[in-house]
Order: sequence, then structure tokens, then C-alpha cells
Amino acid sequence: MSFNTMDFTSHPLTPSNGLVANGEPPWTTRDENVEVEVGGQSSTSKQVQAKVKKCCRETFTVQNVLSKFPIVKWLPKYRCDTFQSDIIAGLTVGLTVIPQGLAYAQVANLPPQYGLYSAFVGCFVYCVLGTSKDITLGPTAILSLMTSMFATSVSPELPSGGKDPTITILLTFFCGVIQLVLGILKLGILVNFISYPVINAFTSAAAITIGFGQIKNLLGLKKIPDDFLNMVYQTFKKLPETSIWDMTMGLISFVIVMLLKKLRDIKWSDANVSEIPISKIVLRKILWLVGTACNAIVVISAAGVVVILEDQGFNGTIAVTGHIKPGMPDVSFPKFEVDTGNVTLSTGQIFSRLGTGLAIVPLLAVVETMAIGKAFARINKYKIDPTQELIAIGVANIASSFFQSYPITGSFSRTAVNSQTGVRTPMGGVWTGGLVILALCLLTPWFYYIPKSALAAVIISAILPMIEYHTVVVLWKANKFDLVPYFITFLCSLLVGIEYGILIGVGISLLMILYPTARPKIKYSTNKGVLIVTPMQGLNFPAAEYIEIQAFERSVEAGKSKNIILNMENLTDVDYTVIQSLKTLLCDCSYHGMKLVLANGQPHVKKQIESADIKNLTIFTTLSEALEELVCQEEGVTTVEGNELEPFMTHL
Repeated sequence: MSFNTMDFTSHPLTPSNGLVANGEPPWTTRDENVEVEVGGQSSTSKQVQAKVKKCCRETFTVQNVLSKFPIVKWLPKYRCDTFQSDIIAGLTVGLTVIPQGLAYAQVANLPPQYGLYSAFVGCFVYCVLGTSKDITLGPTAILSLMTSMFATSVSPELPSGGKDPTITILLTFFCGVIQLVLGILKLGILVNFISYPVINAFTSAAAITIGFGQIKNLLGLKKIPDDFLNMVYQTFKKLPETSIWDMTMGLISFVIVMLLKKLRDIKWSDANVSEIPISKIVLRKILWLVGTACNAIVVISAAGVVVILEDQGFNGTIAVTGHIKPGMPDVSFPKFEVDTGNVTLSTGQIFSRLGTGLAIVPLLAVVETMAIGKAFARINKYKIDPTQELIAIGVANIASSFFQSYPITGSFSRTAVNSQTGVRTPMGGVWTGGLVILALCLLTPWFYYIPKSALAAVIISAILPMIEYHTVVVLWKANKFDLVPYFITFLCSLLVGIEYGILIGVGISLLMILYPTARPKIKYSTNKGVLIVTPMQGLNFPAAEYIEIQAFERSVEAGKSKNIILNMENLTDVDYTVIQSLKTLLCDCSYHGMKLVLANGQPHVKKQIESADIKNLTIFTTLSEALEELVCQEEGVTTVEGNELEPFMTHL
């Protein structure tokens, strides 16, 4: 079926251009200022409708829609050698994410299978919507901690003793919605208001919190609280209760993981690569693969040790992960109510419990993904689309929430593995996700024997690089003032709470940005008895009263009044508050027998001030003209009566 567009030019009452002689559409008539409505609609409303339709036609084009699916650009060029690189990289990342997912679920205070539920859907979505070949989405240490802080900690307990996952899954859903809306509205600029010192301090504090939180599993301690200060106190208090078996397993696992990681960082110094024997190349690849898959190797080996110990009758000597629900997660729409049998929560109560987490978690996820994407795009010499990345991570979180996932984002460690393995397209994520699904369907019975201490070792080894202590030295050399938000964020994150530390840090950074706007630098100079006031940067409403008071006080200091020239050479814009302050300053000067003139204004600024029609205010083109005029008229300054100026003297 086809539809034909109506041709208005063929209408018998319409000229060839579709308009009557006066330029109006044939269904509208005008008489002076009277607008006649035809069919209940004015011409203005029709113009608005036409613009809306035009905007929709330009937005919802095939080309525009396809641009939101980057896969259509690279998939037609997909070749066998690319497939080979992607499958190797994808499976390698899969070997990394499976033990990490199980471990990060502990940080989120969720059953281990939720770490795997969070590890595969994002890979598939990002393959279709992502613009970075390197990024892999899934559970991360930071978001696992945030999930524990904002969702799991406020979730009611199930009769089985675990936490109800409803609030966690709903947090994932709304993270995705918020990120998707930010992407659609192109508001990714919001993340730029979180400065690097704040992000770095928050990340370091979070890493310390996560790492210290795993000491209890490493040593086999019980009933350790989650808040940092109390956690530290109780951990040291219960050191005598340390399980020797758990401690031995944990420490050995940690040492082996750290040693194996060194294998992938070995730099071979060969003068001529073409002369290296094939056997040596294969051996080096094997060593690199062992270093990359170190987490999986250690976890599997530790589980094997537990099986052997239990077979020899040493049951319960090492704390294990325990039963993990086998198979794929139940696919369902996130629930907006909680009903555990003992506790019932409405949607409003859930939102109240999530609180600031609805803003902090999605923004942190975006910051983490953007930072990783830009870093690896710079390393591998390609560009990412920040707006499209917002859409990709938003859709990934929304889709993941249907599979009982907690919030996900880009992982730095797995992205690094992906890049180093030689991934060429986002298709590598498909193989990562496929391996996770395979593990869920076939390997969950074997996960029962994984020691908690081994998973703790995996987590601690993963978060150690996040503690960037050397940043303090860099900030000290570059800009010492950046250490203020850094240390405030770091200390508040540890002492007050991770969730408040990031907010306080952002607030301090914004205040540091706004302070120069409210208290700009001003240059004062005197020439022939005239005070020249030169703001060194823009002038807006936060600084208007400050400059007004400073200029007046400088002009009358030491009991001798001076005429004032406001040099506007650095001003690019003024607002209404600034104009009102100029009026007040002019009247104050007149009351004290002084003159105020303006000079060096840019055409745009002069037009703004002149349009305010300020009486007795003169704007000179150059500073020399203003100075010459004031010197010539110095003897003729008149004083205005006080009652005429009374409305403007309220600030004195």
C-alpha cells in the first residue's frame, strides 16, 4: 500500500507557490492586527505544528535511526581474521569475568550467582550500541560497593536469611532509565562537573573500603559490620578468632594471583622479531594467557584443594561459597513493590530508601565508562561518541534489570585484558557473554567448593591498582589547590561514608569554580588623581555587589575622593544585576562629589548598558578619552542632593 502526499499547488484557489498574494496560506486572512482563526486554529498554532512535524521528519529518518546502532557500520566489513581476534579476546575476558563476578557479588552482599547475572546481558547490548571496541560491561568493584551501600543495605531480609534483591534490581532499572535520558537529551556534560581529583580520591577511598571489607573473608572472621570505621575496629578486635585454614588459603591465593599477573606484563627485548622461533612465540603466548587468566586458575585450583580436603575428611575447615542457584536467571519485569511475607514496601517507600543512590550510582557508572572509553580510544587511536555511550550503557542496564542484574558499567581491568588480547570489534563481548551463560548452565554445581578466602584474594588483587597514591605528588606539582577537594573527598568517603564523600567532593569542587566568579581579580591603578578599576575577567551577578563596594571604598580611602573609570576591556557580557550595581555606584559617587564613567566597552556590552538608559552615565570608546574628560571636568563636579539618592544608599 502506498500513500500520496497532497499537492496544494494543484488547488484551484492556490497560486503556483501555494500562497495568496500577501504571502499567507489560503486558509488564513489578516486584517491589521487581527488574526482570524479558521477551523479553530490560528496561523501561529499551524506554524508551530509545521515546525514540530519538520523536526520529527528530520529526527526520525532512517539515517538518524541507523546512526544509533553503530553495529551497522562495522558488521558489513567483518572478516575471518577479525572473527578470530574477537573470539580469542572474548573468551579470555570471559575467564576473567567469571571469578570476578562471583567475587564482586560478595562486595554487593548478594548471592554469588548475581555477579554472573550481571556479566552477560551488557556484553550483548554493547555489541549493538557501543562505539568502543575495547569496553566490556559488567559488574565492577565500585558499583558493587555502591549497590551494597544504597540497595542491599536497605533491602529487607528473606526468610532464608539473605537479602531480597527487588530493590537492587529496581536500582539497575532506574540507573538505565536515567542514563538513557541523559543520552537522548545529550546531557553527558554533567559528568564533567566531577573533577579528576574528586574521582581519584573517591576511587582510592572506595578501593580501601572494599579491600578492608574482604579481610574478614581472607581471615575467616564472622559478624563484621559494613561501615568502615566500625569494620576496622571489629576486624582488629576479632583477630584472635582468625581461621588458620582460611588465612593460609587466602594468603597463598593472593600471592599466586599477584605473581601470575606479572607474566602478562613481561616485556621481551628481541632485536629482530622475525627471527624468533615459533616454539618461543607459542611459549610466550601461553605465559601471557596464564597471566591473563590468573583469577580463574587460582579459583579453580583453590576449589580443587577444598575437594581434596573434604575427600580426606577435613570437612568445614575452609569456608566455601556454598550452593549457587544453577541455570539462567528468571526473566521478568522489575517489581516496583517488595513483599517478602514479613515486610511489604510500596514504590514510594522503595524510592525513599534508595534516596541519593538514584543519582549517584548512574552518574558514577557513566563516569567510569567514559573514563575507560576515552583512555583506550586514545591508546588505540580511535574516537568514541559520548552521547552514544550514554545510550548504550543506559539500554544495557535496563535490559540487565530484566535478568536480575545489579548495576553494571565498564570494567577497567577487563577492558585492559580485552585490548591487550587484540580485540577488533565489540563482537568480542558476545563471546564473553556466551561463556558466562555456559558457566551458569553447566558449572554452577562446581562453584560450591570455591573458598571465600580465594575470592577475597581475587578482589584485593583487583582493587590494589585503584589506590593511586602517587596522584598526591602529581597534584602538588601541578596545582596545590586541587589537593583540597582531593583530601576532603578521601577523608569524608572513609569517615562519613562513600555515598556522602562523592557528594561533598563535588560540592567543594563547584565552590572552587564559583569563587573566582563571585570574587574576581580586580586591577586598581591611579592616573592623574583618577582611580581606574579593571576587572580581570567576566563580570556577572555573583560579583556585581563585590566590585561595586570595592571600587567605592578604594575611591574614598584615606579621606580623599577620586573619580572612577570602570575599564571594561575584559568584559564580554553583563547581566541585569550588574547594571543595577552600576546605577547604585553612580549615585553613590554623585552623592560624594565624584564621577563614574565607563571605557573600553565591547560593542555588545555597550549596547547592553546603553539599553538600560542609565541617566548621567557616560561610556567612552577608549581609556585615554575617559581620563582626559575627567581631568578637564575635575573642577566642575556638582553634588546631588541626598534625598534624591536615598533609594540607592541602602548598601552603605
